[in-house]
Amino acid sequence: MSDYNLSLSVRTETGKKSLALRKSGLVPSVIYGGKSEILAQSPYNETEKVLKLAGYHSPISLEIDGKKTLALAKSVSINPVSRRIVSVSFQKISERKVVEATAPIVLENFEASEANKLHLTLSQQLEEISIKAKPSALPEKLLVDASGLASLDDKILLSDLTLPKGVEFAEKDLDLSQVVATLYDSAAEAEAREAQSSEESEPVEAADVPSDNGQKPENPESAEA
Repeated sequence: MSDYNLSLSVRTETGKKSLALRKSGLVPSVIYGGKSEILAQSPYNETEKVLKLAGYHSPISLEIDGKKTLALAKSVSINPVSRRIVSVSFQKISERKVVEATAPIVLENFEASEANKLHLTLSQQLEEISIKAKPSALPEKLLVDASGLASLDDKILLSDLTLPKGVEFAEKDLDLSQVVATLYDSAAEAEAREAQSSEESEPVEAADVPSDNGQKPENPESAEA
């Protein structure tokens, strides 16, 4: 059914009362899809572990008070200060139906490229993409071979991604010319910044400042004569 399992129990606490759950080491969640939503809770450590492994792309087998259902983690609320999980939203899915998920894009084999031998740096602009497939066909990640990169002009586009069998991009009219990764010369850019900094820090010679009327001041002795 799934490589990832999480046991939950039904909860009744909502709103501010959910704070007590978090203090007791539980994560409140909602499971939607089907006839009605289910309010649930699960131990923090187990929840965090499963979410790190499954992400937003792998199905999770949820066991709720003894009943099993397949779901995807659709959203995870994180405390911006403590970085701890605040709440989770799960979406029920069917093994027989196509679902949408987010898959990370992973660049590999850059070490073997000519660009790496030239000490160029690979910069990834697109980290993930929405895909659709049946749950059993959802990939954990989309791999892109970067070994063919050779010069600064080279780049990786969405069209360079090879999707596994049974997997499609979720967006129907997706622009495949979108840039996934580019190259830049970090050493050259550092030298350029250093040169610019040196130019800006060079001392400027002070110029002679004329008097208010632009003429030399009169000799006091000649003025008294």
